[in-house]
Amino acid sequence: MQIAILAFDGVPMFHLSVPQVVFGEVARQGLADWRTDLVAERAGSIRTAEGHSIGGVLGPRAFEDADVVVVPSWFEDGREVGPVLRDLLARAHARGATVAGLCLGAIAVADAGLLTGRRAVTHWQAVGLLALRHPDVQIDSSVLYVDHGDVLTSAGTASALDACLHLVRTRLGAAAANDVARRLVVAPHRDGGQAQFIERPLPAGPADDPVAAVLDWALQHLDEPLGVERLAAAAHMSRRTFVRTFRRSTGTTPASWVRSRRLDEARRLLESTDLPIEQVAAAVGFGNPVTLRQGFAAAFDTTPSSYRRRFDARTGRPPG
Repeated sequence: MQIAILAFDGVPMFHLSVPQVVFGEVARQGLADWRTDLVAERAGSIRTAEGHSIGGVLGPRAFEDADVVVVPSWFEDGREVGPVLRDLLARAHARGATVAGLCLGAIAVADAGLLTGRRAVTHWQAVGLLALRHPDVQIDSSVLYVDHGDVLTSAGTASALDACLHLVRTRLGAAAANDVARRLVVAPHRDGGQAQFIERPLPAGPADDPVAAVLDWALQHLDEPLGVERLAAAAHMSRRTFVRTFRRSTGTTPASWVRSRRLDEARRLLESTDLPIEQVAAAVGFGNPVTLRQGFAAAFDTTPSSYRRRFDARTGRPPG
């Protein structure tokens, strides 16, 4: 798979490096044949926001062969995208490439007309600017990323890691995304629906946070009922205090967190075992295959059986 990452004068090095590191790790681990190229409106070199010169940047023809085009950031002043880049992004999308606007890169994607009538997210500081320029875009400032399949946007800075890992997961499966996350020492899966601005993005650890201790305990009991009352009791808190503390620590609700972890474990079992769907559903706490199928359809737009056929790790990784 060919991935073109837009490079331009003034791009922050962190933003430029994130997709290279995540997608490059896929190739380094031999998970799939993924190649990343830095691409600009003109071939040659660019100068980063930190003042470093990067050479070997490909010209616009590289967009024509890309399966995924990533706009890793954009100018902090939110300037409008010029006609050349706007056309390159629109043409790449029209021929079937996935276009991802990470952080402020969502502004460029919107300027290219790829978010009209769609839900999107960007860095919280740029929400007002994007809303003013593109009132036809449904901006959701409370999430980490929004994926439409053909177009993806992510929130500020570190959310780009989550979005890139999400792309790995949707194409190569949860096991591959976990392998990449493990090597990069980052959280393997923060849901797109998590808040991008919370007091603490992730709990500090069971020893420091009673909610984190409950999360660790819940992961070992996914096959059991995990209602709010039981979780609150495990944390030695009242229901109201627990729900408030849980949201402050994780950016989501207990029910949403439990559902996502059950789906994560279901995906792992579907990838790595031959357990019947009924047993997978029971093992992760969905109780019956109908509930599991409903959860899969809502979260991944597929069925457990289809997911297993695509990502069965016992028969080798799917091609990149």
